Amino acid sequence: MAVTSSQYNTSDGSPTSWSAAVDSISSGATEENVKRLFFISAGNVNPEEIKSAEYPDANMLHGIESPGQSWNALTVGAYTKSVTIQDEMYAGFQAVADNGQLSPYSATSTTFSKKWPIKPEILMDGGNMATNGVDYDLCADLSLLTTSKDYLIRPFSTIWATSAATAQAAGMAAQIFAEYPGIWPETVRALLVHSARWTCQMEEQFCTDQKKSSGRRNLLRACGYGVPDLDRAIQCMKNAVNLIVQETIQPYEKKDGRVQMKEMHLHQIPWPTEVLQTLGETEVEMRVTLSYFIEPGPGEKGWKDRYRYPSCGLRFDVINNDETVEDFKKRVNIKMRGDDRSDRGEGSSGSNRWFLGSENRDVGSIHSDFIKTSAVELCQTKYIAVYPVVGWWRERSHLGKVDSKVRYTLVISISAPRVDVDLYTPIITQINVPIGVEIQT
Repeated sequence: MAVTSSQYNTSDGSPTSWSAAVDSISSGATEENVKRLFFISAGNVNPEEIKSAEYPDANMLHGIESPGQSWNALTVGAYTKSVTIQDEMYAGFQAVADNGQLSPYSATSTTFSKKWPIKPEILMDGGNMATNGVDYDLCADLSLLTTSKDYLIRPFSTIWATSAATAQAAGMAAQIFAEYPGIWPETVRALLVHSARWTCQMEEQFCTDQKKSSGRRNLLRACGYGVPDLDRAIQCMKNAVNLIVQETIQPYEKKDGRVQMKEMHLHQIPWPTEVLQTLGETEVEMRVTLSYFIEPGPGEKGWKDRYRYPSCGLRFDVINNDETVEDFKKRVNIKMRGDDRSDRGEGSSGSNRWFLGSENRDVGSIHSDFIKTSAVELCQTKYIAVYPVVGWWRERSHLGKVDSKVRYTLVISISAPRVDVDLYTPIITQINVPIGVEIQT
């Protein structure tokens, strides 16, 4: 859906009635649980805004347009790969953005409150603007080629901005659906985000200080998780493996007249321990993405509160190499602490290992982050927990949804820089033997 509006918008990223309608339709709340994946354009910065505030400041000031605030939809921004102008009409003009940078057209969520979802989540090619230092304009040389609506008269035309980017994102999703018939919409969304990477130019533009959480948040709010890669989303290589889990969880229950948390899932990762140990101090990457659809709160009561808008929230956490499984359970699940609720187990929280960190990633209904560490340390990271946090199913239990269940997709990947390393074979050998983990809740 490449139709958005800045009218009746919210300045802080909170839901609008339009974005909530998208969330409701995509979650299947009103249609017998039929799930749908929406792609929505981020909205466009026009040349006059660039002329007034300059690039990329104008992009930072132009917030995501409604219904791009939708929690369940993938909001698509734009970057550019076009920098060469050959049209003689634009003599003396040059491209506004460099190759690999955020497109001058792309709206962002840098002005949004950090408690609302990261938007856009992904970027696709949206072309560039031309400038002579005074005037700013679109240019066919900096736009994308497409078919014309009057194809018998004029076979080709051009398209640009976040509309073009959204069409490409939807096309990539269609290819994933075709590759894996029957895959969940939540999984397609997870794979697109999981496969996305920032260009070096994006990091230089927006992540000026990687040691500070605010610098990484700035990168996220401008460029999302980066540019998705179809091959990375649908294929495993010997030195880069994706593991996909599709599960259903019941977050809450009503017991003895009191509403409480019910389930936490603990997944054992079939890491190729022996291979990782032989790699020793070689740096490897572990990436985790959690995707699920929320049901928006009925009416607009409490929509300004991020815990009253979504039906439930889910989070993930990973065991640290200095924790036992029991310590890990105590850290993420208060019920595992017994009589001493302050007993969080031995070992560290491991929060500083993640590139984005929980403060940045734990918003909205898709969460993605990665760790870069030595292979020998990663081989001990064998368990991932998925657990619920507060939502209106629990807070508004009188509405009768407290016993509802929610689907989620968990994507875990491991990759090594050396192409001669075989991570795939030992992993697939373990997967052929079911792995069971018993846990009390």
